[in-house]
Amino acid sequence: MQNEVSKTIALRSIHLIDGKGSARERMTVLIQGARIAAVGPDREMSVPRGSEAPDIRGMTVLPGLIDCHVHLCLGAEADVVRTIEREAPALTTLKASRFARQTLEAGFTTVRDVGCRDHSIFALKQAITDGVLPGPRILAAGLAICMTGGHARFIGRQADGPVEVMRAVREQLAAGADVIKFIASGGVLTPGTSPECAQMTPDELEAGMAEARRAGRRVAAHAHGADGMKNAIKAGAHSIEHATLMDEEAAGLMREYGVFMVPTLSALATTAACGLSCGIPESALTKAKSMQARHEASFKKAARAGLNFALGTDAGTPFNYHGENGQELERMVALGMAPMEALLAATSAAATLLGLAHTLGTIESGKHADLLVIDGNPLKRVAILRDRDKLQGVMQGGRFVSGPLSR
Repeated sequence: MQNEVSKTIALRSIHLIDGKGSARERMTVLIQGARIAAVGPDREMSVPRGSEAPDIRGMTVLPGLIDCHVHLCLGAEADVVRTIEREAPALTTLKASRFARQTLEAGFTTVRDVGCRDHSIFALKQAITDGVLPGPRILAAGLAICMTGGHARFIGRQADGPVEVMRAVREQLAAGADVIKFIASGGVLTPGTSPECAQMTPDELEAGMAEARRAGRRVAAHAHGADGMKNAIKAGAHSIEHATLMDEEAAGLMREYGVFMVPTLSALATTAACGLSCGIPESALTKAKSMQARHEASFKKAARAGLNFALGTDAGTPFNYHGENGQELERMVALGMAPMEALLAATSAAATLLGLAHTLGTIESGKHADLLVIDGNPLKRVAILRDRDKLQGVMQGGRFVSGPLSR
């Protein structure tokens, strides 16, 4: 990220959404270098002389948003599988750098990339960390681990048997993986796979996830079908990605094990909204249309059950554009989640899932100064977060990197 700076920035007389479930008026946040120095009511805060104090009175400040499920190597084309199979790897990486910038400019200061065509995602992550390119903080999986012929093989490392799966995990760790992604069921975009059918055996998942956890890494599991979900939960997954066809037993296991649901509502919605004339392969379109209503029902069931949620969009899948990540919040709210709960899923809950709760996700002294400034109140209209005229500033590491406040 950017080099730390020494000046103090004072955000005064703001409406503060702190990422912990509270919203307060007439608050001040002091930023020193790359960190939040102090937070408190205006009347109790002393602003150091010479501080930079942009006029944002009455505006809303909230933590930088976190997307726990993106694919920066995918460009939201109608047929992403065909695109990535035909384009040169270098072009994929160049496109990914543009998608990273678009994501940051949309207010998402951290993302978890859960499957890339190769290990170039680690080079992109390093370039952003070193300040060569603008982009969100990236936690990357490298190649998703799948069975031979399984879902996501176009961004995956195919492996069979516990020993080979362990080897595949070690390859991702050696390349620099922050998280390990397993494919526990079929999927929508890969031809010849059924979302309802489990993939990888319980023994394979257990061996691979144990290897990841021994290395101190978090584990994400793609699973649409309930059987795949149950296998992954029992094997040690920290999150279930999609959880599209959840049943009561799977929901109970998620609650028992404290596993997060990353619902990725936008992925099925943007695909199912199309017709064949859009160019989406017929098999993918048929699967998406058949599952969308069941996906929404699973989301509602999970919310009623009090499961842990973390926001994820699956950005990069058909017509699910990088930079439009905020649409996921709108979909969650439309399905009955309170705006504050949706924002928690995109801030502190997401940070907890990623193992970053000590540095990100809330506005507290000592945390990284990743913040958004909005001219309006997302608790009244969450869609305001996608209104670029209202997004006044994206702060990353104590610097405004996008929006009018960055000029």
